[in-house]
Amino acid sequence: MKIEPEQIFGRKAPLILEIGSGMGETTAAIAAAHPEADFIAVEVHGPGVGSLLNRINAEGLKNVRVIRHDAVEVLERMIPHGALAALHLFFPDPWPKKRHHKRRLVQPGFVSLVGEKMSVGGIVHVATDWAEYADQIDAAFSGNSSFVKAAAGFASRPATKFEARGRRLGNPVRDLVFIRRQGGSQ
Repeated sequence: MKIEPEQIFGRKAPLILEIGSGMGETTAAIAAAHPEADFIAVEVHGPGVGSLLNRINAEGLKNVRVIRHDAVEVLERMIPHGALAALHLFFPDPWPKKRHHKRRLVQPGFVSLVGEKMSVGGIVHVATDWAEYADQIDAAFSGNSSFVKAAAGFASRPATKFEARGRRLGNPVRDLVFIRRQGGSQ
């Protein structure tokens, strides 16, 4: 069932999907800073969903909805083509063991799916503290003609707890930003 953003938010506004909202701190901060946009947070971890729902209620955020489900299925079945103005993917599970790399979310098929759901000019912002995964993410988006890499310094976002952990461990954080261009093939 495809969602109808104008119905669930009661207005027409840019739609931003956040995959893996965790405990919701970053989602709530970004949504509070951007009341002109609507946010759908996708998270499978029950306590994270509950924490974000509590934040939404406590902060009176009217521009955030939460879906507890697999992100790929949400993209495939619920998000209309061309509906997203932005997609946030902050610190996805890096699956560091080589034999687990196939479980990483950002793969060419995922990038093609994202390309279908983004509006022209839409922004994909991915952050990771795993250098090798950053390279894989960069290659997956750069290898898809629907996306062009944004200039350095384009993105800003509040720090997440995963970013703080990565920095404590000495891992440099890489923010990768891509823009959905006109045309291109998925």
